[in-house]
Amino acid sequence: MVDCLGLVPYQKAWDLQRSVHDQVVAGQSPNVLMLLEHPHVYTLGRRGQDSDILADASRLKTLGAEVHHVDRGGEVTYHGPGQLVGYPIINLRQWRGGPLKFVQALEQALISTLAEFGIQAVSEDRPTGVWVGNAKIAAIGVRVSQGVSMHGFALNISPDLSYFDHIIPCGLPDAAVTSMAQELSRGIAVSDVVEVLPRCFGEAFGMRMELRS
Repeated sequence: MVDCLGLVPYQKAWDLQRSVHDQVVAGQSPNVLMLLEHPHVYTLGRRGQDSDILADASRLKTLGAEVHHVDRGGEVTYHGPGQLVGYPIINLRQWRGGPLKFVQALEQALISTLAEFGIQAVSEDRPTGVWVGNAKIAAIGVRVSQGVSMHGFALNISPDLSYFDHIIPCGLPDAAVTSMAQELSRGIAVSDVVEVLPRCFGEAFGMRMELRS
């Protein structure tokens, strides 16, 4: 199932993830792909350090950005309007794949989605995520608990990339970031990508993804 949720505050979405995760673990819900956007927020994964956020409290207030420490893998990343965030809550035991295969399938789903828009992206021989040249266009950070995944990916469609200037993204001080709008040199709406990504996700995972009404 695919849930398209629009703009959701980070804490509300995290609480919803945990609720759906519990339902999937208990066999009370099918696998779910949550697609949404967040207001400006920086999240630090299990390997993240406060020093990876370069802005002080006053600057964060000016930016209108929250900070959350979360239980996914990875370091610090940014979420905000114009970025499509996907939280796949998948029973990996039923899917018959481990965490590494899961991350690789996420990368393939994103690469296939970008290809639909004429953007050539790669993941091999790079840090986790999806890259266009030497710039990251999508970040991935997941957690698997009781055989069911949480957290997921963030695809830069048309966000304000200047927000990445205030962090060391994914713990890589020299890493550049890019977006679909920047690569295409034109505007692109999140809704345009939402129309494509669930199909590419389903193909990568061997699942039929239907929009939940």
